[in-house]
Amino acid sequence: MAMFASSNRTIIQTQTSKTTQKWVTEKHLEQITSIGPRTVGSPENENTTVSYLLDQIEQIRSESETGPHSITVDIQRPSGCFSIGCYDRITNIAVKLQPKTSAQHFMLANCHFDSVANSPGASDDAVGCSVMLEVLHSLANLSTPLKHGVIFLFNGAEETILQASHGFITQHPWARQVRAFVNLEAAGVGGKELVFQTGPENPWLVQAYARAAVHPFATVVGQEIFQSGLIPSDTDFRIFRDFGNIPGIDLAFIENGFIYHTKYDTPGRIHTDSIQRAGDNILSVLKHLVMSDELADSSQYRHGNMVFFDLLGLTMLVYPAHVGTVINYIVAVAAVIYLSGKCLLTTGRYMRDLVCVVCVLVLSWIFSLVTLLFVAWLVTLMGRSMFWYSHIHAAVFLYGSAAVCILLLIHTLVKNRCYRRAGRVDLAELFFDGSLLLWCFVLFFFTHRGWCSAYVPMMMVLFPLISKLLLTKLFRARGASLQYSVLYLMGLVVPYVYIMFLIRVIFEVFTPILGRSKDEIPPDIIMASLVTVATVILSSYIIHFIYLSRGTKRVLAVLGSVFMLMFVLVSCGLFFPYSADPSSPRPKRVFVQHITRSFHTLNGSLQSSDSGLCINDLDYTGMQHITPHIPQINDSISTHCQDWLPYYGYTRFLTLQFLKSWYLPAPEVSPKAPLEVQLLSRQETQWGTVKMSFEVKGPSHMSLYLHPHAGASLSSWSFNDWNFVFYTHGLDAPVWRFWIEILSSNVSPDEGLVSLAITAHYLSGSDGRSETLESFLKRFPAWVFSSSWISTYHMYTY
Repeated sequence: MAMFASSNRTIIQTQTSKTTQKWVTEKHLEQITSIGPRTVGSPENENTTVSYLLDQIEQIRSESETGPHSITVDIQRPSGCFSIGCYDRITNIAVKLQPKTSAQHFMLANCHFDSVANSPGASDDAVGCSVMLEVLHSLANLSTPLKHGVIFLFNGAEETILQASHGFITQHPWARQVRAFVNLEAAGVGGKELVFQTGPENPWLVQAYARAAVHPFATVVGQEIFQSGLIPSDTDFRIFRDFGNIPGIDLAFIENGFIYHTKYDTPGRIHTDSIQRAGDNILSVLKHLVMSDELADSSQYRHGNMVFFDLLGLTMLVYPAHVGTVINYIVAVAAVIYLSGKCLLTTGRYMRDLVCVVCVLVLSWIFSLVTLLFVAWLVTLMGRSMFWYSHIHAAVFLYGSAAVCILLLIHTLVKNRCYRRAGRVDLAELFFDGSLLLWCFVLFFFTHRGWCSAYVPMMMVLFPLISKLLLTKLFRARGASLQYSVLYLMGLVVPYVYIMFLIRVIFEVFTPILGRSKDEIPPDIIMASLVTVATVILSSYIIHFIYLSRGTKRVLAVLGSVFMLMFVLVSCGLFFPYSADPSSPRPKRVFVQHITRSFHTLNGSLQSSDSGLCINDLDYTGMQHITPHIPQINDSISTHCQDWLPYYGYTRFLTLQFLKSWYLPAPEVSPKAPLEVQLLSRQETQWGTVKMSFEVKGPSHMSLYLHPHAGASLSSWSFNDWNFVFYTHGLDAPVWRFWIEILSSNVSPDEGLVSLAITAHYLSGSDGRSETLESFLKRFPAWVFSSSWISTYHMYTY
């Protein structure tokens, strides 16, 4: 396989060059992460990281001067606003690689070098930038000129809700030449990089990835889950798609999401194999795309969607969605013909029995789900929620054993009570037909909805049907013989192995998310539901063995014992949700802000103020596990949102909004660069509104919220249609100016028209820490990861 480069920076195909290339990429990763957290507006992000990247790019440019390519570097400092927020003088490093004869069409490769506060951001996304540097070097040193060009965008403001990519795609002159893009992201730390979004439409992109990727890892199931909104995150993919109207490929590391966005996201946790396979894939895909004809005029290839999935990383299957629709319907019709033929060859009793079997199957699944939800509710009531967070096997043994036990019990009772006189072979075949019919319904439904992931139920119809048809004579002759069982299970290998692989990926993605998703739904309810669905899917074609067997008492006894033992162990608190184990940390995430709140009167004077430590957690367990370590943090100091105040009376960071906080009194904070708010003008317009202009000077991260008083409404203002704006700026940014226009009727002059709240977030430098905050953070147990900073909240009335 083609490697990035060797020690003398040439492309060769030896194992030695492979090892050396790993070292070079890891060197970039070490250098970038050694800078520390790189928040937007900090010197670490805007100066140190930018200088390092520019130095490396200049070295690459110097080495490739005699080659057939030219490299142009542009530092962009865009300012702008869009629906998510506003930004001012943030940083982009754009690198244009093209043949010296120039190019008209370009691929865009995007990564971001900023990180969240308190995290070195190795996987998110220093490793992406490290890989991109080496890909740039490899392409620049090709002896054969590329057909098209590549723009490498190292963007410096992704964690602030995708602002830098918006600045590039809407304002940079090179953006008009971009025809497609590849985005390098992370939802975990290391592992395989998953292609989880492509398009929109433009099937040629997926086909290019399938042809070129050395180690394909992609599934349209991930795309449809992500775009459904079930995963609470977003990437620059959306910005390029929505504002640039260009298609792309979104790749992300998904393994070990437990430590994503924490202090544990360090270079040592990203395996060299992960870096190597990501580099191999991205380099191969980019080389393929920039040499393709489709890139020059992608509009003529912009039609329809694609069904795509890899087979355990070995190869990748890709075909148009309309072809998939035809395949799905052919498979479904074949199953219907099989079932209809049985109806014609037997008496009318078969149809009635089949309907009864389908009802039994569905009711058994529903009863299993209800039972598991009840168990999850009991676990939550006992205060043992998320016991599986550090012990995923515990959830499998508790919820999985319960689900299988309920299914087995119900079908055993049905067999012994309702089908006592029926032959075991006939009964087993009937339940196979019932499972086949249900999967046909699922296949029809998915296909009718236009879901490309319909290939999954298609596999669950096709392979079992073929297996059953081939083994019909053996089944009728020997029933539950070992030979039949082995051959039957061999026929299910392809769909079952693939579905178990998908289930593993889904659990790998969703389990960590439940530890950083502040939701009112107890996570054990979600986990129990996922385990039930997985059990139902995997058991659908195994159930008929219950009706072939002579008895299930021993299996029921074992499963019941496992469930009871696990329930007792969970009830006793044996499984603690979190872990500080350095080899496999499972931290509890909390936000801690040392905040001073100031409330001003209509004339601008200070009416009241208070200071404290505002604590928010990101999972369902709240403070129950922290209170024994820090007794002051308990429900007696919890405060719920105050609807009548802007921001509900507390700070709001990015788009995060907490309905509950814990607030401990603490000394006042005194940033060296305090927030300054000035009313520049106030005038009544001819439309009966009052227009006010403001000027704000503050740190790199600020939030603004408007709360019109009773009898007043927001007519218009500088920003979007929301009452909330998140604002960030880089270094040397001008003051923030904006205006609001209020329509009023019957508002008392003594009460004012509107309350305006501005929070200032100090994430870096000396203003971002305080002795009180540092002392308080040391009291948290080791298994807590606290993202902390200084904030001020100012509320004004006008």
